[in-house]
Amino acid sequence: MKINKLNNLSINQKLEILNLWNHEYPENLKYQSLTDFENYLNNLTEPEHYILLNSDHKIRAWAFTFIRAHEKWFAIIVSSELQKKGIGTQLLNRLKSEEKILNGWVIDSENYTKTNGEKYKSPLNFYVKNNFKILTETRLELETISAVKINWTL
Repeated sequence: MKINKLNNLSINQKLEILNLWNHEYPENLKYQSLTDFENYLNNLTEPEHYILLNSDHKIRAWAFTFIRAHEKWFAIIVSSELQKKGIGTQLLNRLKSEEKILNGWVIDSENYTKTNGEKYKSPLNFYVKNNFKILTETRLELETISAVKINWTL
């Protein structure tokens, strides 16, 4: 599988990513419509998208970077059928090859449920294995989600 870097996403790509987002992230973070998701994407500063396609040319993983408060931020979503197969690490390594610093928010509890009823598993240990530091004093506490900041520096 090849990672493709894009500056812009087509409508079909946005729909596939929205489906991936709504299936893999906790239900609290679900977008109700493509318009809502596009509004989120349109508010990102300098986004760059990295998509991983399967043999049927369907998006199975997506990473993106953007600028927030003068820092480089990122997020990754990998289809559950591909998790624990090195795909997330491949995406991270691609981001690391192009950046010197990466920041992200990571849900650090197992108290969330995905839209299919499955328990959401925190990826915090995955990021620790990939040399990210957990900044325990910096948290995102919203009605919908609780997360800790992570950071990787070259």
